[in-house]
Amino acid sequence: MHTSKKHRITLIGLILSLPLVIYVHLISGQIDVSFNDYIEALFSFDSDNTNHFIAREIRIPRMFMALFAGAGLSVAGLLMQTLFNNPLAGPYVLGINSGSSLFVAFTFMTGIPLLTSDIGIVSAALIGAFIFGLIILSFSYFVRSHISLLLIGLMLGSFTSALVYIMQTASNSHELKAFTMWAMGSLQNVDIVQIPFICSLFLLGIITAFFIIKPLNVLVIGEKDAKLLGINYRLVRIIIIIITALLTGLITAYCGPIAFVGLAVPNLVKIIFKSQNHLILLISSILIGGNFVLICDIFIQLLENNMNIPINAITSLIGAPFIVFIVLKKLA
Repeated sequence: MHTSKKHRITLIGLILSLPLVIYVHLISGQIDVSFNDYIEALFSFDSDNTNHFIAREIRIPRMFMALFAGAGLSVAGLLMQTLFNNPLAGPYVLGINSGSSLFVAFTFMTGIPLLTSDIGIVSAALIGAFIFGLIILSFSYFVRSHISLLLIGLMLGSFTSALVYIMQTASNSHELKAFTMWAMGSLQNVDIVQIPFICSLFLLGIITAFFIIKPLNVLVIGEKDAKLLGINYRLVRIIIIIITALLTGLITAYCGPIAFVGLAVPNLVKIIFKSQNHLILLISSILIGGNFVLICDIFIQLLENNMNIPINAITSLIGAPFIVFIVLKKLA
């Protein structure tokens, strides 16, 4: 079968699977909520109806956040791997998540209402992601070895963790609890009224990524060759950092740190499609990333009666062994 035909069939399969996974996600809670309840909750909401409340205020926002988190982090990871031409690059490994966490920790520890509001937390996460993205970008000018750059990212993560620990020791019990709950990672911290704002920023980042598909395809051959072909490497690099910071900061602000999605999904996509065409890679990263986090959250919902598992734990349990597999495969 021709490669392009295989790609189309696989993409169609992913597109068709997404509504099914969304449906399973919506019905996976401990309380049965019918399809009609979802329709009525959206168009004729009755606050006294328990099923309406569960559908509108809990499950629908949770479903959207799973989609946004999976797709957004996967696209951010893909962009970072293309920029640094390294399968182990990603917003988590390179310390961009750590930047968001550090600035969010600062907002929680101050106790100032303006900073601890939704806008304050989102702003802090975005600023932290952007600043640490710029730091990594600056190091990339001087450090040519991708392994060295990854080590710098890991050291930045350790450094920020140390600062967060120091702030935690100086915080009161209320601030410490609020930050700890956020840091565990959750898809349940969003109200339905916040979804349009989150969706707007999410789409801004995703759509911008599609506008740089041609430069992304050229970057695969290396920085020097890309420059020879007329690509404005510096501008493309800045755009990638901005998109990554926007998507990573947005997801981290509302869901907490979610590990390995941005690292594992792009590598899985490349294994499945065996392509360097970023139109295919972006679309499939969005679909597989969204499906992946939705499925992880389905398991969490099924186990809710027995234990409350953070989303970060599930993605790490699945993502970490997969990354070890990627590393061993590269060394083989």
